[in-house]
Amino acid sequence: MCRDKRVSIFIAYITLLSFVSKGIHASEPEFGSTRVVFQTNYGDIEFGFYPSVAPKTVEHIFKLVRLGGYNTNHFFRVDKGFVAQVADVAGGRSAPMNEEQRAVAEKNVVGEFSEVKHVRGILSMGRHADPDSGSSSFSMLLGDAPHLDGTYAIFGKVTKGDETLRKLEQLPTRREGIFVMNLMHIILLRIYSWEEVGTYAFVCWLIMQRLDVGLVLEISV
Repeated sequence: MCRDKRVSIFIAYITLLSFVSKGIHASEPEFGSTRVVFQTNYGDIEFGFYPSVAPKTVEHIFKLVRLGGYNTNHFFRVDKGFVAQVADVAGGRSAPMNEEQRAVAEKNVVGEFSEVKHVRGILSMGRHADPDSGSSSFSMLLGDAPHLDGTYAIFGKVTKGDETLRKLEQLPTRREGIFVMNLMHIILLRIYSWEEVGTYAFVCWLIMQRLDVGLVLEISV
């Protein structure tokens, strides 16, 4: 009887926590559990994905990350207050690619346009005039860009490393036509990913421990 009561209390806690969590994050897309870190020669940038917003784009970019496709790549463009853009993997790496990396890097992804807004920290897929021409180049927004809304695929957001982005914004640049290009080499030295166990799952575990209800919590690294 006592155990049944503890389980009922646990369910009530979880239901309340679920409503609170949804209320807090209702204004923005939910992150998936994966985090990716780009280690550059100016600092680290961590970002998360929006699989519910752009599932095909997320799958494509993360596959390139897993294959090491972005290693030795670089930011070719930093326009203060606008974007910091990562080069196409196929032409931006200093190291040669293997066949699998090249096959994925040269694939195009269908444009997954959404109602999510282009604000600072957003990850937005690069493309040519064809809306379905995105491949591996993408931008990290350095400010609001409403003119891009609904026409460029948003697939994630920077979660840590805004101080690194601010460093990049202070580097010297030159203008090439409509583009503002950085003069200093901004290199992706190392890329890695990890899986996050969210606050919701962790609090559930703490409550169950307190109520002496069994739970196996798996953490993927």
